[in-house]
Amino acid sequence: MTKKQFQYSRKINQKGETALIPYLPLRLINNDVSLNTGGLLDTGASVNVLPYEIGIELGLNWDEHTTDVILTGNLAKFQAKGLLLSAQIQGFNSVTLALAWTQAQNIPFLLGRVNFFQTFDVCFYGSQCMFELSLS
Repeated sequence: MTKKQFQYSRKINQKGETALIPYLPLRLINNDVSLNTGGLLDTGASVNVLPYEIGIELGLNWDEHTTDVILTGNLAKFQAKGLLLSAQIQGFNSVTLALAWTQAQNIPFLLGRVNFFQTFDVCFYGSQCMFELSLS
């Protein structure tokens, strides 16, 4: 079993307030284009959600993706397309992530139940501002 611990990341919101949040550094790969980014571990998100601008940076073309995905909650008003991308997380082998690529902008990249939390076991240590990822 592979395990790795990560510290929460310090983020500053639009009001200038600082918060510590469980952000996972990772590399997304689309064919020969890769991008270092971070994903917010969101146990309330049904699916992994890729913001529009990250998809564009990875060279994705919105019109080439035909699988519509219906998002709920705050993102329900935005169109989304389903796609698969490879992800590399330090200390682990590459994994395939199923993503809902949304037209929403200025949102975090969300790692949700399908399929991030189906692939990895995650243990949150809130009082220590850290989380542990494991893969069987």
